[in-house]
Amino acid sequence: LEPGWAFLQLLLVACFSQSEEICKRRGDPENPQLSKNGDIILGGMFSFHSSWTDRKDNYMQKPLPLQCTSLNFREFQFAQAMRFAIEEINNSSDLLPGVSLGYKMYDTCGSIARGIKVALALVNGNEIFSAVSGAPCTRPASVQTILGETSSSPCMAISTVIGPFYIPMISHFATCACLSDKTKYPAFLRTIPSDYYQSRALAHLVKYFGWTWVGAIRTNDDYGNNGMATFTETAQQLGICLEYSVSFFRTDPYEKIQKIIEIIKASTSKVIIAFLSHMDMDVLINKLSVHGLTGYQWVGSESWISDSQIAAMDIHHILDGAIGLSIPKAHVSGLKEFILNVKSLNSSNNELFIEFWETLFSCKFKELNSTAENPRECTGHEDMTGVQNSFTDMSLMSIFNNVYKGVYAVAHALHNILSCDETCNKNVQLDPFMRILKIYFKTKEGDEVYFDENGDPAAKYEIINWQNKKNKTKQSTQQITWVCRLISFHFCMLYIWLGKVKKCQEACYSVSCVRCLPAFWPNGKKDACIKKEAVFLSYEEIMGALLTAASLFGTCMTTGVALIFYKYRKTPIVRANNSELSFLLLFSLTLCFLCSLTFIGQPSEWSCMLRHTAFGITFVLCISCVLGKTMVVLVAFRATRPGSNVMKWFGPAQQRLCVTGFTLIQVFICVIWLTISPPFPFKNFKEFKDKITLECALGSVVGYWAVLGYIGLLSLLCFIFAFLARKLPDNFNEAKFITFSMLIFCAVWITFIPAYVSSPGKFSVAVEIFAILASSFGLLICIFFPKCYIILLKPERNTKKNMMGKGAP
Repeated sequence: LEPGWAFLQLLLVACFSQSEEICKRRGDPENPQLSKNGDIILGGMFSFHSSWTDRKDNYMQKPLPLQCTSLNFREFQFAQAMRFAIEEINNSSDLLPGVSLGYKMYDTCGSIARGIKVALALVNGNEIFSAVSGAPCTRPASVQTILGETSSSPCMAISTVIGPFYIPMISHFATCACLSDKTKYPAFLRTIPSDYYQSRALAHLVKYFGWTWVGAIRTNDDYGNNGMATFTETAQQLGICLEYSVSFFRTDPYEKIQKIIEIIKASTSKVIIAFLSHMDMDVLINKLSVHGLTGYQWVGSESWISDSQIAAMDIHHILDGAIGLSIPKAHVSGLKEFILNVKSLNSSNNELFIEFWETLFSCKFKELNSTAENPRECTGHEDMTGVQNSFTDMSLMSIFNNVYKGVYAVAHALHNILSCDETCNKNVQLDPFMRILKIYFKTKEGDEVYFDENGDPAAKYEIINWQNKKNKTKQSTQQITWVCRLISFHFCMLYIWLGKVKKCQEACYSVSCVRCLPAFWPNGKKDACIKKEAVFLSYEEIMGALLTAASLFGTCMTTGVALIFYKYRKTPIVRANNSELSFLLLFSLTLCFLCSLTFIGQPSEWSCMLRHTAFGITFVLCISCVLGKTMVVLVAFRATRPGSNVMKWFGPAQQRLCVTGFTLIQVFICVIWLTISPPFPFKNFKEFKDKITLECALGSVVGYWAVLGYIGLLSLLCFIFAFLARKLPDNFNEAKFITFSMLIFCAVWITFIPAYVSSPGKFSVAVEIFAILASSFGLLICIFFPKCYIILLKPERNTKKNMMGKGAP
């Protein structure tokens, strides 16, 4: 007993201790490398270092922080572009007036694991936050949006982690087509085109020059593997054969890269497709230069083909004549001067700034490096004039512009959320994700910025050809111009049928296909976007008119039967089996016929909610009445036995209560459905490429199938009861007709499900209306027409004796 009591005390102490610390941050804090306070904070993730040193943990002590190496000036340029956009917005009176933007920028060191870690630091913040007793352990995210990363693989990992929280992540250079999958990466957007287009265009470029025997090298990550897979698929369709396809990553051992060089040497193909990141291309160029592998025709992806730093490294002319696609050139006034203002980088993190400064100017701060052998000392006031390195190189201005546009996209989304005019409403709950998807604006340079449903921008490329300036002749320039014009035609034709418009410019090295907005489609000449036709099941078209006529005809028939029953309400055949239920059933059938009309016409918010709930409730009311009538037949037969008092438990009052109870259950299901996730009008752009299908999205699919399932359950019960009572001895056994009606009802709705799922657009609505009308007509004809036949044409059989089975047959 005593050990058990001690264990219980220990368990209670552990539980209470844990509950007090449930919201406390674990592990060491992650501090940003660059930061600035503001009303709204944006996160930034850049690889200020491109590599890291490996360490071996002994698992005997807490692992040491990642040691980042190889300072990367390009990423500092990206960070400066983000800071420039934020400063420009803060100084603007038109965008977010009275609201200041701040930032927190982290160094990911090119490591995916560290990228995930700093992403969580951006989302959670570094403040110690522990919940007091009874307080909810929740709070808003530390940042509203994350700008970055530069590569695809880190973006995939980070977006997978933060995606479920719908914190937007906007990349300026991650091009993997896989990131367009919103089921996996719901909150990812980018300002650079997807490789879905580039990979195919590169294949057509290779085909145009007649290169059908090629080799391929790719970065061994998601960017390279996915891009090369798409290229290979398209190349095979065009009759291009790959002699080899190899992959590597910049941190691979020397032996693996050496093996790739041996494969290139042994190959017979002289064209190499290089789907590589610029950091991997740096490594490869160094190795190729050692072996003097010249004389190959290189075809490059946008990641390195326009990078002048790689061109400067190619002192052995390995890449002479290389050709590929790049992002169109861009200019942002004032951005170059801001990037080169390196003193502005000296923020809260002096350590990173000092490392950057010392590397940039090849100097050492004396007070921090007393033993430095380098005679040149840093003063902190060095002049950028004459400095030539990757930081002063502005050849990637188009990518800097992507960072710039990403910040402005967030700002425009926040501007709309906060209802900014002359001032902004700062009390509004921020949720920029969906607003970013819907933004459209032009930058000060006139660039259009918008995202499609996958979070991608329009795909625009330029053709780049590397020429040695010393050997460049007039003839080669003309040849490239000629090639450019021909490829402009082929490239645009490739994507016209995917919803794109041909817009080829006259200048050489320029080819672009502009994607029409989702609501538009290319015209016959493929040179302009025209608005798509909106289609829905309307009253004017033949199918809609026929269904409307059938609905009104059924309503009139039901009304006619009701009038006949009312006129002959005192006759035995009407009074048999509870005439009150018969009239309620006729009323519910009238509603069933009329509710089908709510499915016709242009969907609206109210019609979408009304059509499904009205259908569900009226059909349950109808089936409840039929179920009540069936149960009356069974109970009435059992009540004829001596000593039976069953009928007193199933009188008129109990029947009304039964119908009401069954119907209220359906009402309750519909209320929950409408409260949690109601149906809503939806524009379907994917069903038909040249049309917009206006339809009602179900909202909660579970709610819809719960409504149908409940109707099916009552129908099954009704069928079972009617089947059991089908052979009861009377001259007019209503259970027999109910059995037939429920057979028809069940058959209609069982065939409805596959027909509904497989029917496109407005035809699925027509299938649902047909099922409603067919099942309603089945109930009306099977249950009431035999009675009407006797009332109108065989009045001699409408007697109490005949109803009791004592009259003539």
